[in-house]
Amino acid sequence: MPRRSVLFSPGDQPALMQKAPGAGVDTVVFDLEDAVAPGRKDEARQAVNDVLTDPGFDPDCEVCVRVNPDPRVADDDLEAVLAGEPRIDSVMVPKASSAADVREKDELVRDHGYDLPVLALCESAQGVLHAEEIAATPAVDAVAFGAEDLSADIGATRTESGEEVSHARQHVVLAAGAADVDAIDTVFTDVEDTDRLAEETAFATQLGYDGKMAIHPAQVPVINEAFTPAEEDVEWAEKVLAARDEADDEGRGVFRVDDEMIDAPLIARAERIVERYRAADE
Repeated sequence: MPRRSVLFSPGDQPALMQKAPGAGVDTVVFDLEDAVAPGRKDEARQAVNDVLTDPGFDPDCEVCVRVNPDPRVADDDLEAVLAGEPRIDSVMVPKASSAADVREKDELVRDHGYDLPVLALCESAQGVLHAEEIAATPAVDAVAFGAEDLSADIGATRTESGEEVSHARQHVVLAAGAADVDAIDTVFTDVEDTDRLAEETAFATQLGYDGKMAIHPAQVPVINEAFTPAEEDVEWAEKVLAARDEADDEGRGVFRVDDEMIDAPLIARAERIVERYRAADE
């Protein structure tokens, strides 16, 4: 499934959770961590479970729950959220610091009778430095980069250019690529500035990210558009793949499409474009 857009929805606001999938998002994350005050955790857990077990709740997107980083609190989260027969597809582990940290949360999920893919958030110095081992953990299906928490962790000042987190941002997408899992880019906090969001998201696609986290439903269409290949790119990719099939029949490893010489890296790019386009279309 595509994860172009990953939208957070506060776990203590059931009306917003019910509405969130209607934004056209690929993944909705019911948040029990940052979006919920410490004194409202129990109320939020019950609200999330109520939504997930509601017979009328059957969204056409991935449904994920972000638990808390403390394993004892995460265990309480999972005990409440996984009661009954919830409509849940994955679990997000925040502030993932190591492979052992992710395995611990995965074991908690299994202890409660579920086998769910993990979306691991690399948003601390340790998490970014260990991103490769986190991404390679068997339960992990995606790694996400959190620039805001990382900046707070290392004492960096966030800037519009993002130079202070550029190395970490690229490190996480490399880790995802090495492990062949999805890479999800950091949130963009100015919900009013859709132009800059579009620029940020376009740059994330150039870096190799598969999707981007969102904090408001209005951000979802902008993000989806950026991660959906343009028609001209799809036409080029389909032409390349058709020429590849013809070249394979003739035993040629390198061939020409229009004025461009095509080899293995460009074939891989064409395959990726077509795969993304079909996934988004579905």
